[in-house]
This record gives sequence, structure tokens and C-alpha cells, in this order.
Amino acid sequence: MQHQSLSGSVSEIKPEKWRVWWMLTRPHTLTAAFVPVTLGTVMSLESGKIDIWLFLAMLAASILIQIGTNLFNEYFDFVRGLDNENSVGIGGAIVRYGMKPKTVLYLAYGLFGAAVLLGVYICASSSWWLALIGLVCMAVGYLYTGGPFPISYTPFGEIMSGVFMGMVIILISYYIQTGGLTWNVFLISLPITILVGGINLSNNIRDLVGDKENGRKTLPILAGRKNAVQILSWVFAVSYILIGIYIGFEIVSLWSCLVLLSLPKPIKAIQEFKAKEKPAELMVAMKSTAQTNTFFGLLLAIALLIQYVF
Repeated sequence: MQHQSLSGSVSEIKPEKWRVWWMLTRPHTLTAAFVPVTLGTVMSLESGKIDIWLFLAMLAASILIQIGTNLFNEYFDFVRGLDNENSVGIGGAIVRYGMKPKTVLYLAYGLFGAAVLLGVYICASSSWWLALIGLVCMAVGYLYTGGPFPISYTPFGEIMSGVFMGMVIILISYYIQTGGLTWNVFLISLPITILVGGINLSNNIRDLVGDKENGRKTLPILAGRKNAVQILSWVFAVSYILIGIYIGFEIVSLWSCLVLLSLPKPIKAIQEFKAKEKPAELMVAMKSTAQTNTFFGLLLAIALLIQYVF
């Protein structure tokens, strides 16, 4: 993803090597993989017991794909000249700490390869049709910034990330435990799908100016910054409204009101986006947006755990 530059210079103090590798994974993004797997697995409790090894394999595969996607982003944005040492929101291993670009690329391929091996175990324990879905998910991760027509240059980034990092992961996590799918699982996946797309939207709002300069046509660029922030506020609102509707139709129990405990995070995010515009000033807004998905998803998982077990 394109990242705007900070004013001023970057510290010349190079962190320890392990920390450079850790930052390269963009750890703040990893809950976007953890939450859908956890939620899909918890929902499967309604049908019986959980296979802990399938859960761990699915979790590991999702995290590996997420990190691999982050590394592809790091590599291709560097190759296209979009990142520099002052860019906000990147791992910075290449432009700040001198890591060879090919090392990042090969590591991304390696992580995808490890995810494939885990996928073989998952498919052997459930259905080989999942292999096709898994390959499509990895293709989307690669093509977000890779290939001749990167998804990140289009207004479809939010939809693609929401569907493949939210809904698809939830549905697969449920399916491998139960061998089937239900309409309720699909419906309950929608709020997380929307919130994951919201994380991508918040990134594109922050990076609007730089993305526009580099020829991208993201949703915030086409809609305008003010409208994009308004869309983000609706992303948050619809997610909570859906839970209210589900409670009314008894799709989920009253325990799902626990998600309201996460409300301060989206409120803070919108306040920050409205008050500030410089990328370097939007770290709180970005963090609050990501935490909305994390807290909302985990609170919903806890509510469903209580509903199905107790």
C-alpha cells in the first residue's frame, strides 16, 4: 500500500535484527487473521466439539498468508518506487534497514509455501475443494500489490480484503470443524467482513494524497476524503446495527451486546480522522480502526461461546 512521508528525518539508530524482521511482518495487522479464525471456530461449537489441531493449522495458515501478503506489499511498493525511508505504515526493512528486496520476496513465497503445506493437512482432514479456495485467497494476497493490475490501484481493495480476509476465513474455519455451512454463519460473518474492509479503507484514507500522485484510483480518491471518512463511520455503524438485528431475530443471544464494549474505538477513530489529515498524525486513528475489528470480533466470539456452551 502507498504510504505518505513523515516530515523530518528517520532515526539513524538501527534496531536489532530480530526487531527488523518483526516489524516486517506488520504485527498490528495480524489480528485481522486471528479474529476470523477464532470466530468461525467458536461458531462450530453449536454443532459439536472443536478439533484443536485443525483450529491451530487454520490459524497458522491464515497468519502466514497475512504476513506473506504484507511482505509482497513491502516488495512491490518498493519496486514501483512508492516507499521511501520516511514512509508511514510500512515495515521498512528494505528502505530503512537495507534488507535485500529479493530476500523479502523469497520470504513471502516461503510463507505462502508453508501455508500450502498446512492447507494440505486441512484439506485431507475436511475437503479438497478447500484447496481451490485457499489458492484463490493467496492469489488475492499476491495480486493486491503484485501483477500487472494490482488491486491496490483500484476502488475494490476494501471489498476484496473484507471478503477474503473476513468472510472466507470465517466460513472455512467453520466448515473444517463441521463439514457444512449454515445461513447463520454467513450472516454472523458479515460484520467482521465489513470491519476488515474498514481497516483497508482507513489505510487508503491515510494514504490518499500519495496514492493519487502515483496514479491509484482507490475508494477515498474517487469519493473524496470527507466522503470516505463518512463511509468509514457507516462501516462501523452497520456492523453494530447488524448485531442488534441478529439479536432481534434470535440469530445470536442477548450476550452479543458485549460488542458494545468496543464502541469507544470506532468513535475515537472517526474523531481522529475528522480532526487530522497528515499521515504521521493518524496513527491513533489507524490503531483504533484495527482495534475495533479485534475487540468487536473477540467480544462477539465470547458471546457466542457463552451462547453455545452455557
